[in-house]
Amino acid sequence: MRASLIQIAVDEDESVESRRSRVAELVREQAGVADLVVLPELWTTGAFAYEEFGSQAESLDGPTAEAMAKAASDAGVWLHAGSIPERAPSGGAVIGGESALYNTSLVFSPAGELAASYRKIHRFGFDKGEAVLMAAGEDLVTVRLPGTTVGVATCYDLRFPELFRGLVDAGAETLVVSAGWPERRRAHWTLLAQARAVENQAFVLACGTAGTHAGVLQAGHSIVVDPWGEVLAEAGSGEEILTVEFDPAKAAETREQFPALKDRVLGLRPPRR
Repeated sequence: MRASLIQIAVDEDESVESRRSRVAELVREQAGVADLVVLPELWTTGAFAYEEFGSQAESLDGPTAEAMAKAASDAGVWLHAGSIPERAPSGGAVIGGESALYNTSLVFSPAGELAASYRKIHRFGFDKGEAVLMAAGEDLVTVRLPGTTVGVATCYDLRFPELFRGLVDAGAETLVVSAGWPERRRAHWTLLAQARAVENQAFVLACGTAGTHAGVLQAGHSIVVDPWGEVLAEAGSGEEILTVEFDPAKAAETREQFPALKDRVLGLRPPRR
C-alpha cells in the first residue's frame, strides 16, 4: 500500500474557499501515486482558530465534503480528508442554545462515497477552546480498505492509549491520526506515535499541519511508523507531501511473531471485588 500524508500550511491570509480548492488539487495529484491520502485536522479553519469554528461549521454534505468527495473520485484514492467543524443536524445535541459543533473526520472511498465519519472523542483545551466549544464524539470508527482495516483518531486522541486499544479490538491494523499538533510539544508527537504503534503492533500514519494557527506554531513532522516502532518516513516542519510504501500484512505478521496482544490481562474481564 502507498500512502501520501499531505502536510499543508494553514495560511491565515488564504480564504477557506481558496484553500479548499488548493487541497483538492493536491489530492488529485496523488492519482497513481498513492492508494490512501491523509489530510490534517481542521485544515479549513486552523486547529487553534477557535473563533472561526462556528462561522465555518459545515454539515457532512457541505462544501468541504463535496470537494473532497470529488477529489477522491478524480484521483481514485481512499481519502482521509482530515477533519472539519461539523454543525450537528437539527434535533441533535445542543450547546449554548445552538446545535452542537463536533470535530469530525471524513473518509471517502475511491468512488467518492463517504465511507465513514468520526467525531473526535477527546477534545483539547481543558476549560477553553475546543473543549468547551465542541461536543465529544462517542463512537470508535474503523474503515475496511483493501488489505487492511484502518482505525481513525484525531490529534489529542493520541494521548489516550485505551482509544487505540479499542480500535485494535475492533480489527484495526493501521491507525490513522489527523492532527494540528503544536510545535512546542513536538517531542510528544513523535514519542506517542511510536508508542501507539509498538503497543498495538500496528502501523501509525500521523498527519499534522505546518504554518501557524491563530498564533500557534504547528509541529509539522508528519510520521509513518511500523508495528515495531520503526519510523518509515518523517516530514520536516514546512508544507510537504510525505509518501511512503508499506505492507499492511506486516501488522498481522508482527502479532504472530511476537504475540504480546494475546497476553493481555487487564481490560479483558471485570475486576475482582
